[in-house]
Amino acid sequence: MRAIKILHTKEIKGDEIVETKIWQVLKSDDKPFGVKYSIVYVKDGKRVLGYDNAEGKGDHKHYRSNETAYKFSSIWNLLRDFKTELKRIRGGDWDED
Repeated sequence: MRAIKILHTKEIKGDEIVETKIWQVLKSDDKPFGVKYSIVYVKDGKRVLGYDNAEGKGDHKHYRSNETAYKFSSIWNLLRDFKTELKRIRGGDWDED
């Protein structure tokens, strides 16, 4: 089965970018939920926050130069966790002007 794109959004506000990419893939040891994802917040051309499950690395989160494990449970929780962290970093909602 080829990967099926579930969601792809890219929002740009000034020097900030938030991009979300989520695909449905075959379930595997590496992707037991059958989901491949990459969500990133970039400011001034540098990744500040990112959640992904790159091949062979499993589910993890990037905050600046640090990388830690992330416990993926669902797409909805992933989106919520990212938005919560983004709100904390930015000091407000992304949706606010």
